[in-house]
Amino acid sequence: MSHSTKSGDQSYLETVRPERAPSHRSRPLRVLFVHRDPQAIDSCLQELKKGQFIVSHDSVLNWTQCTEHLRSQPYDLIVAEYLGRSFKGPGALQLFRQAAREIPLIFLVAGMASEAFAVLAAQDAFEYVQREHIAQLPMGVRRALNEKKLRSDLAEAEKTLRHSQSLYRALLENPAYGICRCDAAGKLLDVNRAFLTMLGYDSNEELLAANRESELALDLGLRMSLAGVSRDPARGEPIEVEWKRKNGTILKARLSGRDAFDEHGNFNGCEIIAVDITEQRRLEAQLRLQASTDSLTGLANHGRLLDVLHAEVSRSKRTRREFSIVLLDLDGLKNINDQFGHLAGNRSLCRLAQILKDCCRSIDTAARHGGDEFAVVLPETGAAAAALVARRIFELLEAEAEQPLLSVSVGIASYPADADGIGTLLQTADKALYAMKSQNPRPLLAARQSA
Repeated sequence: MSHSTKSGDQSYLETVRPERAPSHRSRPLRVLFVHRDPQAIDSCLQELKKGQFIVSHDSVLNWTQCTEHLRSQPYDLIVAEYLGRSFKGPGALQLFRQAAREIPLIFLVAGMASEAFAVLAAQDAFEYVQREHIAQLPMGVRRALNEKKLRSDLAEAEKTLRHSQSLYRALLENPAYGICRCDAAGKLLDVNRAFLTMLGYDSNEELLAANRESELALDLGLRMSLAGVSRDPARGEPIEVEWKRKNGTILKARLSGRDAFDEHGNFNGCEIIAVDITEQRRLEAQLRLQASTDSLTGLANHGRLLDVLHAEVSRSKRTRREFSIVLLDLDGLKNINDQFGHLAGNRSLCRLAQILKDCCRSIDTAARHGGDEFAVVLPETGAAAAALVARRIFELLEAEAEQPLLSVSVGIASYPADADGIGTLLQTADKALYAMKSQNPRPLLAARQSA
């Protein structure tokens, strides 16, 4: 049985500037949820509301019900539960996509399945959001809708190029798309203004002059890229490349193109449409970093810590090499807050975070476990070497002159020697931490007390 609810029937106030085209958020968003958990759907709706979407939605329990809804009603987006055993490999996902036609599709994926699913998503152009990071759903929705619009725009552009030389010339002047033509050898023949702007050249002559014996075309990877696009005409999907601008900086571009043939059917070149996505990718990377970083200390946050532990357990099982975790508790944080104020307490957390960074190798991960608790994950490290890291942390705290003085309690555990999973690993380290906290005098720090 399916059930449906409705919310909202008007767009929110437009926030874009008048001269720009209205965004997808200026109209209602109709969503079909394929999920068995009503709480998960409610969480999605709350996050979409925070993202300033006005949503009307239906929800179904399985894909059969979803197919029935798709036959009778239009939707802007499908948000589906990812059932690992029900979607084995890209073939099953492709059937899902074909049934959904051109509707953008976003999967909600549990954390343990996200690494494997990310490979399938990259191969099949599916969007996915981890249940643990549901706050990223609005960004994923915007990206999926923008991708749909871009695919539509590029398809229309290619249709124009095939059927109308006059419209092709008009497209050449479009500032949003860089367009170029190459001959059969890969040498650039013609480009539009947008293409020149992307690469930082002032004129066609300057760009073409730099194309010595097709070096520029080969450096940009145009021939290889177009071969990937046009080898399978049914595929028709854009690809992404990195180009080097005239000034040496990197430009990320999404390419769509086609092979060109003469009247005898002989290959005589390529036509390419390029879209600058450098800023889009930069913002996405920044958002991913923010989603995995503690805002106060700059260390990895709790979610990122669990991701690292999952990865290390998997690697340990594969390589049969151990790793260790050092749990730390900042002693007397409440007393610091009461005596010196919360700014001093935050500063104390940041001081300890900096010391952890100083003690980490490039392969280590320092994280804020929560509140006044921290953790350092040490790959390829046994308990004895982890104890040396802990001693180094103590020594750096001892050497600090800043007030208030700080001390920590520490617990160490190693996998697989001390635990058979992440839960028992953290429990073992936590027990060792509180065992140290209860000792008097404190080992290694007997002469040092926190304020």
